[in-house]
Amino acid sequence: MGPLVPDIVSPNLNYIVALIIGIFFGAILEQAGFSTSKKLVGLFYGYDFTVLRVFFTAGLVAMVGVIAFNHFGIIDMSLVYVNPTFLWSAIIGGLIMGLGFVLGGFCPGTSVCAAAIGKIDAMIFIVGAFVGVLIFAEGYPLFEGLFKSANLGSPQIFETLGISQGVFAFVMVVVALFAFYATNIIENKVNKINQPAIKTTPYFASVLVIGLIMGIMSFGFSDRKSDLLKLIGDEKYVVNTFGEHSCSDGSISNRIICPDEFALCLIKIEECNRIQIFDFRSDEDRKKLPLPKSTPMTIDDLFSKEPNKLLKILHRENIFVANDELTEKKMAILAMKLGYKRIKILKGGIDGFRKDILEYKPLENPQTIAEKDRNHFRLYAKNVIPDILMKYKPADNSKSDKPKRVLGGC
Repeated sequence: MGPLVPDIVSPNLNYIVALIIGIFFGAILEQAGFSTSKKLVGLFYGYDFTVLRVFFTAGLVAMVGVIAFNHFGIIDMSLVYVNPTFLWSAIIGGLIMGLGFVLGGFCPGTSVCAAAIGKIDAMIFIVGAFVGVLIFAEGYPLFEGLFKSANLGSPQIFETLGISQGVFAFVMVVVALFAFYATNIIENKVNKINQPAIKTTPYFASVLVIGLIMGIMSFGFSDRKSDLLKLIGDEKYVVNTFGEHSCSDGSISNRIICPDEFALCLIKIEECNRIQIFDFRSDEDRKKLPLPKSTPMTIDDLFSKEPNKLLKILHRENIFVANDELTEKKMAILAMKLGYKRIKILKGGIDGFRKDILEYKPLENPQTIAEKDRNHFRLYAKNVIPDILMKYKPADNSKSDKPKRVLGGC
């Protein structure tokens, strides 16, 4: 169920929804004539290219839809499983599949659709498919070497070609429109129909318009992650956007938390429930200076659905900490661009906190009341906080609670 699970559709309800969608999918296949072997094998003989048009259209809609969902953050592409490519087994399997399609007149999905309406040849096809699965499973030790040969990983074609996914999507839409035109010509020749391949009818006009709209839309749905990473890579933009904030006058900005306030929260960590600390430092740095009740976070986690759920908790201030303030600003801007609110950074970063609090050098002769109070508090914090930090150890990252890619695929 893609982006709907588990945010909208619960994992248990997912099976019921999937069953309902499957029933409707089968009904649509049957109404489209995909339960008829003559219509399906027409692709190979050239007299009916309905299969090509339907599956090409479905692929294009899915492709542009996934790009759009990824652009708007509706789907987490890190959780989308991409089947690994084993070159030789893919080629040999494709040949076996194609041969079975031509001889049997069905593919696995359409055979189930046809069997559901009582077609005996489809039932026999399904039995043959199970026999093939059984032979492969029992003979796997013999086939394993071939099956796993030429492992190419999980490549994406647009990355292999070195072009953006928007350009690739547009090219595929153009290829599809040309394929629809070419197959109309072939169909007319094979069926000896004397009429133009493209007719000036609402149907053909709508197909062309929808195809062009999909192609143009694909350019607008750029890779959000790449765009945002490029944006925060500009240090001048980061500084100008986040601005400069000072703690010297005792005022507290709505975008920063001063070292003294942060120190007070650490001292009263059991009582200070209004803040959440998100630590963007490395594991090694967190071990050297662990922060109580902090959540380890990476830049990739900000784009993931599960790790960033804590950022959505209401009535909590989200404090981003890193070694330096610039990194904190980058992460804060990134989080705000992604729609998260109540984001603050630690003034000066952990390096500044260490200098101002943990390694504080007291004033020899404080003059004002503010200086005396600050001097007194920082000396107290300097002595107390190290003992508090020693009670906390960084979270064990060996067991991650992050969701894994669900293995599967057609």
